[in-house]
Amino acid sequence: MKRVYISVINDLATDQRVGRVAKLLAENKFDVTCIGRRLKKSPALKNKTIKYRRYRMLFTGGPLFYACFNMRLLTSLLFAKRPALLISNDLDTLPANFIASRIRKVPLIYDSHELFTQVPELIHRRTVQSVWKGIESWLLPKLQYAVTVNYSIATIYRRLYGTRFKVVRNVPEKLDYTPREAGDVRKQTIIYQGALNVGRGLELMIDAMQYLENVRFVVVGTGDIEKELVLRMDQKELGDRIEFKGRMMPEEIVPLTRSADLGISLEEDLGLNYRYALPNKLFNYIQCRVPVLCSALPEMSRIVDSYGIGISSKERDPEKLAGIVRYMLKERSGGAWMGALDKAALELCWENESAIYLELLKDCGVLN
Repeated sequence: MKRVYISVINDLATDQRVGRVAKLLAENKFDVTCIGRRLKKSPALKNKTIKYRRYRMLFTGGPLFYACFNMRLLTSLLFAKRPALLISNDLDTLPANFIASRIRKVPLIYDSHELFTQVPELIHRRTVQSVWKGIESWLLPKLQYAVTVNYSIATIYRRLYGTRFKVVRNVPEKLDYTPREAGDVRKQTIIYQGALNVGRGLELMIDAMQYLENVRFVVVGTGDIEKELVLRMDQKELGDRIEFKGRMMPEEIVPLTRSADLGISLEEDLGLNYRYALPNKLFNYIQCRVPVLCSALPEMSRIVDSYGIGISSKERDPEKLAGIVRYMLKERSGGAWMGALDKAALELCWENESAIYLELLKDCGVLN
């Protein structure tokens, strides 16, 4: 059985893209080991067909953390039992994977989930950003096999480095959908799932909740600005309308999302990474047949507008945004968007998208 080592710098518990790729490989008779890090509150990992290795790190952030993680990862990969393939997820695991692949003479797939050097956390830290840009410009031109989440990012990387990236969108597995029973009377629900970081439009949505009655806003996830968001909610006395669920496992999020009436993805245009974002939450909403309100940024609006599954908007005024939400909730209650969501859900699913990843495995010579 051919061995594949997949590495990522998170704790693997809620990384749905890595989980889907690992499952796909296991289904195709690969011996899969996923490598990540262990945090204080990391939950147990339950998939018995996949092996896991999570490092406890002395440092939790900064240059020493990234350096130590890559040194430990490199050591593991150099002494791993006969790898047939290495898969590196994002730039922060690429140095160790690249060196190991060259020394051990095995193919490497680089899976870029975003424009790493353009994340909001880096664009105002020029020195740190320049270090990551240096690593990127050193390694990406040397890559033979690479994949990313949308065509905009693939185009940017090709223009910068001449590297061809296949596109595998971050779509979930197909879900069976059961319509709600007639007469289901309750507060209408808006849902957000993902990281609670700068530029996600969460402050805007909290402010908009002041103008919405008999509506609740459910926030799923954790992140750097979680405390600030809770404080904002408390200051505006919206604790009866907004609920922070914290981190949830993917299997827990699905029933919660299915019960929602509207999903939001209101990222700000803070650099190229957000401008060309195509987040997995968008596709999760679609599979759960939840209409989408998103920012009018290129990749998100292309999906929402072309399939007709919601509204893309440039609006950043809380009261006006609340008016759009109110309209969408009214239309949703009348069954608007459901036919379009059904069509989108059938097309935008991992069962279709995974065929591209299988082609990449054939290109690497590890799958017949």
